Amino acid sequence: MRRFSSWIALAALTAFTAQSAVVYKWTDADGVVHYSDQPVPGAEKIVIAGQSSRGTSAGPTGGPPPPAKKPLPALGYSQFSIASPTPEQTFFGDDPIPVHLNLAPELKEGQTIAWHLSGQDLSDDANATSFTLPHLDRGTYAISATLSDPATGSSQSTESVTFYVHQPSVLSPQHKH
Repeated sequence: MRRFSSWIALAALTAFTAQSAVVYKWTDADGVVHYSDQPVPGAEKIVIAGQSSRGTSAGPTGGPPPPAKKPLPALGYSQFSIASPTPEQTFFGDDPIPVHLNLAPELKEGQTIAWHLSGQDLSDDANATSFTLPHLDRGTYAISATLSDPATGSSQSTESVTFYVHQPSVLSPQHKH
């Protein structure tokens, strides 16, 4: 029921706005997804473009995906995207979560990669193109990478990839692995 009311709140926010709006999405300790117009630590920022409220919905349109962003010429990468986890992928239990960045050509000298998990800096994995996230609590997570070149002051970020972690229920021991 709470999830349904969250969708109602999101729909109401989009219905009453004629301009772009920012909505924050986060998952609480009980795994319940919340939406708000106020920032909350660790919340994912969602920008909703202004449209007529007639005939629109808060969900995906099912149309073709937007064209891929071209890399900035100053950085010169033909590939710069997160290959793993895949968008909307679900992990169960204590499975480690493999993270992999498609980057071609290889990272150039002096350039750096910074990883972010749901707004938190993953400084232990700086400059890594592949690593594994250990145990994560149940919830929704967003991961992204930012490539920076201090010499030119240029930077570029990947699209954020949202994934989910489900844990066995404490109340239902028969579902444990």
